[in-house]
Amino acid sequence: MNIRNIDHITLTVSDIERSVRWYHEVFDLPIIEFDDGRRGVKLGKQKINFQQSDQPHLPVAKHPTVGGADFAIIATDPLANILSHLTNYAVEIVDGPLPKQGAMGPMTSVYVRDPDENLIEIGKYDK
Repeated sequence: MNIRNIDHITLTVSDIERSVRWYHEVFDLPIIEFDDGRRGVKLGKQKINFQQSDQPHLPVAKHPTVGGADFAIIATDPLANILSHLTNYAVEIVDGPLPKQGAMGPMTSVYVRDPDENLIEIGKYDK
């Protein structure tokens, strides 16, 4: 099998509209609609889908859990701009900036949580 990319991830959330709005406003990700009126956000060549905990989209993970995700996204802005932007949106930095090793090399990361407490690493590659 020749697998080389991720198409999408699905986050189980308590309120789809709140999550769509937060990811759109804080990360400036375009809102998309697909299938039967489902909503998500576009992230580069991938997307983040949202499903509500009490109305999961089948098939579903065996234990879909609100706040159980932990993933990294990549930003291209200077680190100072990322920190300022997060401050402007009252997003608490959980940890960082810290040196990390990403899939494509060394990067500097800060960690935040979305409204459902999912942990999001925002990485900026050093080169």
